[in-house]
Amino acid sequence: MEDMKTRFTLYGIGFAIGIALVFFFLGGKKASCNWLPNDRILNIIQQKQISYSQTVNDALVTSETDSLDIMLILTRGDIDFSKSQVKNDPCRNYWIEGINDQKDLFITVEVCDSTAVVKTLEKKMPKK
Repeated sequence: MEDMKTRFTLYGIGFAIGIALVFFFLGGKKASCNWLPNDRILNIIQQKQISYSQTVNDALVTSETDSLDIMLILTRGDIDFSKSQVKNDPCRNYWIEGINDQKDLFITVEVCDSTAVVKTLEKKMPKK
């Protein structure tokens, strides 16, 4: 019984040291784990320099949509991989739908090495 108590004590001390080291090394960093493909691609897009095509700029002027809506889609949107062109070289094109309040909006984004260009901004037509 004494041997078991010593093992649990040593295990607890090692576990506490391990947790402290993890917090020390990852505490100040913006470390994240994006396991799902949708989250990974959105994270990659956010790390790029984002710009808008001329058609998107024109659409922003003429519609009630603004750049904040586009940024929300780029952070929390839903990528439709069946409509996206993920094997294009050198730039891939992604079709991203808005969620919640932006369900009627979708954008297409061209992702290259260092830039991401929002190519289109469209509103879905309501279903009858």
